Amino acid sequence: MENELKNIEKISIKSFQEDLISWFKDEQRDLPWRKDQDPYKVWVSEIMLQQTRVDTVIPYFNRFIEWFPTINDLASANEDKVLKAWEGLGYYSRVRNLHSAVKEVNEKYNGQVPNTPKDISNLKGVGPYTAGAILSIAYGIPEPAVDGNVMRVLSRILSIWEDIAKPSTRKIFEKAVRELISHDDPSAFNQALMELGALICTPTSPSCLLCPVRDHCQGFHEGVESELPIKSKKNSQKSVDLAAVVVKDEKGRILIHKRPETGLLANLWEFPNVEMHQPVLMDRSQITDLFNESFDMNIKLEKSIGQIEHIFSHLIWNIRVYTGTINSNFPEGTEWKFLTLQEMEEYAFPVSFHKILKLYKENA
Repeated sequence: MENELKNIEKISIKSFQEDLISWFKDEQRDLPWRKDQDPYKVWVSEIMLQQTRVDTVIPYFNRFIEWFPTINDLASANEDKVLKAWEGLGYYSRVRNLHSAVKEVNEKYNGQVPNTPKDISNLKGVGPYTAGAILSIAYGIPEPAVDGNVMRVLSRILSIWEDIAKPSTRKIFEKAVRELISHDDPSAFNQALMELGALICTPTSPSCLLCPVRDHCQGFHEGVESELPIKSKKNSQKSVDLAAVVVKDEKGRILIHKRPETGLLANLWEFPNVEMHQPVLMDRSQITDLFNESFDMNIKLEKSIGQIEHIFSHLIWNIRVYTGTINSNFPEGTEWKFLTLQEMEEYAFPVSFHKILKLYKENA
């Protein structure tokens, strides 16, 4: 690790801190979670920003804080409402973990987000990055907050040629931040590194001529900024073929199903769907049989109304969409409900099933 950080010796750390923080205070974006340093709001924003663009997060953050302005509000909310507030952001395990952790904070820490690395890291869903972000931004504690942006920036500044896709590499960058971080203003320092990666030191075509710390950047001086960081490619996504049906009873209500408590899209609602292992060979009658055998129901498929694709980080769903009918004597319960279109607005659905609903409305 010492060898990977040898270029820190070439940097005037004090000058680097001053150039970086000065730029950040002049150029930082006006983001709603920066209006104060409330640890709860910092926490919510950092969880939302995982795997999600800032522009996408802003309206979700504003709505989430409007619905749950305090830790107590979120801790006491039922899961269906919490999932509805998150609907469309994806990676739903994030909000389930947040909800669980907030309940623990409310009970164990009297509603105060812990301010020590040990306590905050023990909360569900709070990894090293989130812990460091909350501690530094909200509490002014000089802890590293290393995400993809920070690794990209520092790989160029310090000319680090380790694969950032490997979990073990994060330790190198955490050590680098510990040596470089401003103890006078760790909040601004960590946010500045993230901001620099988002606005200037971008994945492709970094704007080096606009960079406030270009004079400190070994990658720029060596002319290798476009070759860094080193990042191995992920495995290819698995493709899965599904059939989904928007099925109505004789009253015109639509049948929806709650997904299991664990696994992909846990506890969200959906239209009945089944995996087709040989989709090319399956006609409508065979798909009808597959639905009825899978769910012990008596659906009658009417027509195919199209196909949608939904892409996850590790998975691609190709969903063939049908309309159908069913008798309303099919038993409702905690997992199955008949609802009007208006009533469905109160339930949280994954984006893929919003696409199905849109297709249905266009073909109704």
